[in-house]
Amino acid sequence: MNHSNDSYRHERHRQDLALRMIRHEARTCTIRECTGLTDDRIRRLYRSYAHELSEGPVRRRRGKSPRQTTFFIRNTRAQFESSLLASAFAAFGLLQGEAKKSPRLQISAVEYGRLFCDAYETHQQLLDSPTLSFEHAWFLLQLLNRNGELQPARCRHCDSYYLRNRFNVWRHTCPTCRLKRMRARCRKSRRLRQCSNSRAVSHG
Repeated sequence: MNHSNDSYRHERHRQDLALRMIRHEARTCTIRECTGLTDDRIRRLYRSYAHELSEGPVRRRRGKSPRQTTFFIRNTRAQFESSLLASAFAAFGLLQGEAKKSPRLQISAVEYGRLFCDAYETHQQLLDSPTLSFEHAWFLLQLLNRNGELQPARCRHCDSYYLRNRFNVWRHTCPTCRLKRMRARCRKSRRLRQCSNSRAVSHG
């Protein structure tokens, strides 16, 4: 009886995770990797979930999964968002370095998928307008765990960690510091324009 209950709970957890990932527009291959469900089963879940939505069918990502490492550091904003997401991965114990420190983090694929969803959803809540899709977040996690081109570095100004290209040995300033400087320059520029406009009005 207990074996039957355990099997039911495991199957329920797999289905719940699949539906959760479907809501994030995950690809079928990503859902299959985390849940072990067949493609046919996942397609049926897509259809049943879409049927429950009054606003229309849920979007399904098609084509190749993200594969461009430079996407995450293509500009300062992207690098900031990717670095924040990497911090969420570390906080939820999803990075291999964290797992090696704590044997408790050697978990099943379903639990790994649930933790990934937790990290991604937390990251989404921290930003006003997040741009990283679920699939890009999944690709970033794979990159970090296989020690690819991206690596964590420490900012020489604020001492915080951020992601950078391991082959770029020159830049040691984090995107947070760069964004702060950009905003400071924008504020200074606005003040100068306001002063210039005020002088023009007074002389007029």
